[in-house]
Amino acid sequence: MQADTCFHCGDPCDRQLITFEEKSFCCSGCKTVYEIFSTNDLSHYYDLQEAAGTTPNAIEGKYDFLDNEDIISKLLEFNDSNVQIINLYIPTIHCSSCIWILENLNKLNKQVTSSQVDFPKKTIRVTYQKEFSLKNLVLLLAKIGYEPYISLEDFEGRKKATDRSLIYKLGVAGFAFGNVMFLSFPEYFDLGSSAASGGEYWLNKYQNLFRWLMFIFSLPVVFYAGWDYFVSAFKGLRAKLLNIDVPIALGILVLFLRSTFDIAFNFGSGFFDSLTGLVFFLLLGKFFQQRTYSFLSFERDYKSYFPIAITRLKTDGKEETVPVQHIEKGNRILIRNEEMIPVDGTLIYGNAQIDYSFVSGESEPVKKEIGEQIYAGGKQLNGVIEMIASKSVSQSYLTQLWSNAVFKTDKTTTFQNLTDSIGKRFTIAVLSIAFISTAFWLYVDPSKAMNVFTAVLIIACPCAIALASPFTLGNMLRIFGKKKFYIKNTQTIEQLAKIDTAIFDKTGTITTSQKSTAYYEGMPLTPEEESILKNTIRASNHPLSRSLYDLLKEQNIITLDEYEEHVGKGLESSKGAIKMKIGSANFVGKALSENVLDTSMHISANNTYKGRYIFQNQYREGLSTTFKNMSRTLSLAILSGDNEGEKSRLEAILPKLTPLFFNQKPEHKLAFIKTLQEQGKKVLMVGDGLNDAGALAQSNVGIAISENINVFSPACDAILDASKFQQLYSYILASKKAMRVIKMSFILSLLYNCVGLYFAVTGQLEPVIAAILMPLSSISIVVFTTVMTNFIGRKLS
Repeated sequence: MQADTCFHCGDPCDRQLITFEEKSFCCSGCKTVYEIFSTNDLSHYYDLQEAAGTTPNAIEGKYDFLDNEDIISKLLEFNDSNVQIINLYIPTIHCSSCIWILENLNKLNKQVTSSQVDFPKKTIRVTYQKEFSLKNLVLLLAKIGYEPYISLEDFEGRKKATDRSLIYKLGVAGFAFGNVMFLSFPEYFDLGSSAASGGEYWLNKYQNLFRWLMFIFSLPVVFYAGWDYFVSAFKGLRAKLLNIDVPIALGILVLFLRSTFDIAFNFGSGFFDSLTGLVFFLLLGKFFQQRTYSFLSFERDYKSYFPIAITRLKTDGKEETVPVQHIEKGNRILIRNEEMIPVDGTLIYGNAQIDYSFVSGESEPVKKEIGEQIYAGGKQLNGVIEMIASKSVSQSYLTQLWSNAVFKTDKTTTFQNLTDSIGKRFTIAVLSIAFISTAFWLYVDPSKAMNVFTAVLIIACPCAIALASPFTLGNMLRIFGKKKFYIKNTQTIEQLAKIDTAIFDKTGTITTSQKSTAYYEGMPLTPEEESILKNTIRASNHPLSRSLYDLLKEQNIITLDEYEEHVGKGLESSKGAIKMKIGSANFVGKALSENVLDTSMHISANNTYKGRYIFQNQYREGLSTTFKNMSRTLSLAILSGDNEGEKSRLEAILPKLTPLFFNQKPEHKLAFIKTLQEQGKKVLMVGDGLNDAGALAQSNVGIAISENINVFSPACDAILDASKFQQLYSYILASKKAMRVIKMSFILSLLYNCVGLYFAVTGQLEPVIAAILMPLSSISIVVFTTVMTNFIGRKLS
């Protein structure tokens, strides 16, 4: 860095020169940013990229419009009394140092809770304390060189235009490649040295002009279209990493310098055709990859509606269960206890105590009054509430909530690291082969040395290896989504392929509430007690509560004075002078005889035992066959919170010697899975998403079964529509097949590179042919993985 160049942004210090800690700065803004980074132990920012900042623009008064509450409410994604969340588009995001500093905003200001960067979209999602204000956040970003772009599109909620830079670069490279090939025809056929009657062939006079025109056409290709390869390689080397762009950048540079040297000293026409062709075909392969992967991502975002349902109230007051995506603005919807709020709206009934930790990470419940705004992503904690939806459900927002970093658990896999490791070792091997083979040909035949060097660098690129995993797993996400199996991310597929043990909850998981029956045994309930009972279980999402609610006769809707749900035990409520408990026998204070082993819901009023509802469990169709198939390759077990009343029925349905554990509380299930993992087991937990949250989070893969209830649990890794329960094992097998496809792609890529390297090292491969074959190998891997995963998908019912 020169003395008259700003240490932070790299601009000339021509207007003013500020010196601080023996470093030069062009303005006080850059100096202030440097001080902020240094004070907060973030000076590593400059190790990632020299002059990494951008010049802070004049922003005084520019963002005064962010004092307007109407505008703020339109821009914010979440707005509560203490926390706000905003998604901002930052066009200056361009490298790893940008990601690093933007995801450490909380070190610059303690009122910023968290920040997540979406690098492809150049957006940042920031959670911050409301007192900090959106305006101050934007000013902070602008001061450190990352001024967000806020336009009318953001205010009106329209989608931003896509980044077309790759298309422009592809166009420039294609235009230059075509012209260079045209100008190279005399060289191909040696027309310049041919003689014609009466004197030299006329093209001979223009040979040097054609060569310099090729040089001119190559300049925008190298310094514009192919510049990203140099930037990526440079950043990788600065971070002491050998990425896959190093050999590509080296090949482009060698071709350009060698060709320029040849025409400057009239040694030949150089390799400008190979150079422009290389960059064009590289960008063409990247464009194809980007378009294909964007399509897969779009299809998943658009079609993978989570199979959670919501209760919508009709105009006549009757309830109907509908998929969340059918909720429209103005609909009146009912939210039960422990149920997620899927859409923004206004509270119109009930005592709202909302846990927004799903959105913001803040676990303190927020009390809301009638008429106040409530936001999607919160979880109701105090009985049933009703609200009017102010907008329709955004599935992309639900996807974002599910992937919230607050709920990321340490379910690491080694496969992605293996891919990275292969790419790194492959690059080292390619560079070694290139230098060794070049040294050999310099000794044997110097005229071939440069061709060999560039051909090796071009042909042996590990791009195909790097593409195998994301395309295979990305397509499997899409296919599973179509089959009503909704997976959080690609790592879950990798983990699912390694599963050797499957643990199942009973109630709501292997049993269905759709066909359950129940009868009452005990003292008759008074009309007041029946009303309180109906309104109490109306607020609960437990499968037995939902079953009983559907079976009981209609009752007037009343507001309970108190309501509390004790996970794994039961419900407690009060209205007027009546206090009621509903749940297990121990919870309501009833001592059972040893031979009473039915699945029951016991009831007490004012500490007086009243009776119980006895359920006849209906097991899911195909349960026996599903467990029989799974038992061939997996160890199975049932963990139930119920008593042993269904033990004999289960033993008759399930494979022999399947372990059955009853009276398991949520903490017992978690401990059981942890014990298995300590023994080296890879555990799959299948539950209802309510009482099993801890077990789902502890397992290697947690799957929540959804059956017309709003079980949108952050603890699970996947959601399975209950109608597809019989297909669970086929989904596990499909995951294993997908991993085999990736391994096959690795083998194909390695075989291709070995063959290509043979011809390159022996001097039989021209760089332009290598430039064509290299992206074709990547495209072939994409086609192979897509065809194979679609073939796997067609076999799923």
